[in-house]
Amino acid sequence: MKKNNKLHIIAAFLFGIIALAPLAAQVSAADRIRAEEEFRRGVQAYYRGAFNDSILQFEKAFAYLPGEPLILDWLGKAYYRSGIEGTALQQWQYALDAGYENLLLRNRMEIVHERRSIRPDFHELSRFVEASQITAKNGEAELFLQPVSVVSLENGTFWVSAYGSNELIHFDVNGQILHRARGPLTGFDRPFDLVRLPDGKMLVSEMSADRISVLDSQGRYITSFGSKGRQNGEFIGPQYIAFDSSGNIFVTDYGNARIVVFDPEYKPLFTFGKKSGSFPGFTAPAGIAVKDDFVYVADSVTGALFMFDTAGNFIRTLVPAGTLRGSESVRLWNEALLVSMQNRVCMIDSQTGALTELARLGNAPIRITGTSGDANGNLILADYKGNTIQVISRMSELVGGLFVQIERVNADAFPQVTMEVRVEDRNRNPVVGLNASNFLVTEEQRPVSAMKLVSAAYNDDICDITILIDRSLQASSYINEIRTAIAEIAAAMNGRGNLRIVSAGALPVQEGSGPSSTGTWRIFTPKAAASASWAFDMGLRLAVNDLINASEKRAVIFLSAGTVSENSFSRYGLNELAAYMTNNGVLFSTVYLNSGAAVPEYDFLSKTTGGKSYYVYRSEGLEPVVRDILNAPNGSYIFSYTSLLPTDFGRAYLPLEVEAYLMNRSGRDETGYFAPLE
Repeated sequence: MKKNNKLHIIAAFLFGIIALAPLAAQVSAADRIRAEEEFRRGVQAYYRGAFNDSILQFEKAFAYLPGEPLILDWLGKAYYRSGIEGTALQQWQYALDAGYENLLLRNRMEIVHERRSIRPDFHELSRFVEASQITAKNGEAELFLQPVSVVSLENGTFWVSAYGSNELIHFDVNGQILHRARGPLTGFDRPFDLVRLPDGKMLVSEMSADRISVLDSQGRYITSFGSKGRQNGEFIGPQYIAFDSSGNIFVTDYGNARIVVFDPEYKPLFTFGKKSGSFPGFTAPAGIAVKDDFVYVADSVTGALFMFDTAGNFIRTLVPAGTLRGSESVRLWNEALLVSMQNRVCMIDSQTGALTELARLGNAPIRITGTSGDANGNLILADYKGNTIQVISRMSELVGGLFVQIERVNADAFPQVTMEVRVEDRNRNPVVGLNASNFLVTEEQRPVSAMKLVSAAYNDDICDITILIDRSLQASSYINEIRTAIAEIAAAMNGRGNLRIVSAGALPVQEGSGPSSTGTWRIFTPKAAASASWAFDMGLRLAVNDLINASEKRAVIFLSAGTVSENSFSRYGLNELAAYMTNNGVLFSTVYLNSGAAVPEYDFLSKTTGGKSYYVYRSEGLEPVVRDILNAPNGSYIFSYTSLLPTDFGRAYLPLEVEAYLMNRSGRDETGYFAPLE
């Protein structure tokens, strides 16, 4: 399709200018001064989020100073943040060709190239290798004994049940102990499995006490249920736990070779697992998981994985006997089942039963009893026999390191400087849970003074949302659904954050903005007329523009009738739109106004940016749409520090560097800024 946007016109003009590079030596002092001034304005526009303006300023600077690689580097950054990644890569290559020897730039180009060329599911299937290990002893001090189960949280931290030391331990992303929980006054009695409920509470099975204990989100004991025996609601050695969408709790009762089911109030409902029909009965039920209200249970002796409905009716044998002998926990991970075995971890497709081995940890004394995927894409393994907690990562991530970007610098109160940094892995996944000890901030390679981590976005409980409305002719019949969706989304924000509305008609229209608590959202009527030539791409660009300077947790929610017009991607391609959002930390979610209206293009944008797709009249309502945005991982961090650099009355370009570390991975970025003119 023909591209006619201003960014592409500027890019074409620049290609002609680059031919003048050999004339750089002939630049007059006056032109150099003009170039420096335009460059300073371009840097300031970039940090304001005005990327189009910054591109124009860098173009002017380049016209005065042809062949200057630093200008080309910044021009590439501005195109990158605008979502025009192909042009960004060209500018960076021109900078290298002009003699800009910069290893960080080469690394940035390699990562961007890789992101544009590798299919989205490539990394999901790559093999995991050991990245780090948390040992039970620190010198002579014993930190824990016999870890069994792991639960990961959205903020990058994780809880581990320690069977031998009768406690639960809360670790941060660096493997440092934050807190210990030891249960009721009498203490835990061999805590085994640990799960986290949607409301934040945790359940822990106590194998020797034959009970399940309930804890709050901080690990404080609330109550227990279950007892020793063979009747309904009783156990002999409870092990693994799962829960369904109704809140019912499923526990593998190892001693009685069955599953015991409780309601959300912890009252016993029924048991299942005896031999019946084509089901051979359990020999030694182990790990259990519930996905889409189907129950999956592994038998550690026979090595089979069985599938039931939530009423306990046998459906089929998903994985045949002999495949998963010695299996332990079964957990959900990336829409698949994650199975722990003695020295390996496997992923199983819940529909087909296809098995993929993700990691094999050799023949040393080892027994992996629990595995959990953490917020940063790693797998955390509890090694009961080896008495360690192992963190394994994809090989590609360990080799490639972290992708660190300095996105904004504010020096208005110089020498006090604030800086926004985004940390991701090579596959665009945000890295969460970092603290000040994970960063080194320098100016001219010297550590800055009074560096402080002001905020980390993964801890934020507010979000800014722009609702993009489909103004196609087909969407005209869904005005009531649109009003319902807007009202529910506004209510779900609970007054925390701002709400904006943009209509995607023939021309995009900003319909309104303000606090989400404003009551007028319940009676919304669009101003933009419905049109057969409605332009999704232009509407989405305007919606994202509104969010560039919004809170760190920000998203576009598209209310769609499930159609695509001729003009939907005539000005901006699908990949450019996805890049504009991912390069600026904006999630895209789709709410379909009629059932069965899924559109591959919109679902692609949702998956690529970390959003999801929903139906407007889903039984849970639209409150989970906002909750999912708030819970989505976010790798943005804000720092403050005191600069010690001379500013030359605001004319000097002040260099700034940031390095981020996580276990044995690291990443670095460098940039520059200007203090206010004096």
